[in-house]
Amino acid sequence: MESANASIFDLMVWGGAGLSLLGLLGLGWCIIKVSRAKRAQLDDEAMRVVLRKVVPLNMGALFLSVIGLMMVILGISLS
Repeated sequence: MESANASIFDLMVWGGAGLSLLGLLGLGWCIIKVSRAKRAQLDDEAMRVVLRKVVPLNMGALFLSVIGLMMVILGISLS
């Protein structure tokens, strides 16, 4: 019989889902930022500056998403 209290695995699943959502929002922000720069038809050097700023944020957001999904899978398989 299940108890009404959330187990650590439930918290892991919901926390992982939250991290994944945060990562996806970050990825969406990166897409919008690069899309706006592309639409502005920046010269080569200005586009490189924008991309240099966006790439680390893109990698961080992707990392957050992956860690969140790993937490969800781990929480589901251990519960």
